[in-house]
Amino acid sequence: VIIGIAMAAISLSAAPDPAEPLRLDARELAVRLATAQHEVHMDGRVIAWEARGDGYQFVRGTWASAPGSVVPGVTTGGELDRFVRDDALRPRRWRAGIVEVSPAAPLLLTSEWIGTPWSLELRSGRYRVAIVRDATGGFRVQ
Repeated sequence: VIIGIAMAAISLSAAPDPAEPLRLDARELAVRLATAQHEVHMDGRVIAWEARGDGYQFVRGTWASAPGSVVPGVTTGGELDRFVRDDALRPRRWRAGIVEVSPAAPLLLTSEWIGTPWSLELRSGRYRVAIVRDATGGFRVQ
């Protein structure tokens, strides 16, 4: 009986956590957002992060407000850089499958050193994870 209980406890603790792919996506995205923010501070050009159902991408350009642009609410004066050759910022697919992001609008990373805090919520099925940016540009996963 004791061996049976021990085996059951071991098998339950060894079962994979179904929310782990979403948490891994959130941790990796937080690192990539921090990398993009650093790139903006070095380069001065705004980088937009936009989510799709199956993944996400970073794009860079010279941004100005305008309706009917490639990224809703902003436009660029030239070709967009989609970072296809940049390993840190290239387009990615979610490990968790289809992920809903709230807010759904593209996120603009600017060269301001102090900014308004914000958060992104990632949802996959019944699982939720938040990425929070503080006013000084620090990112954490909750």
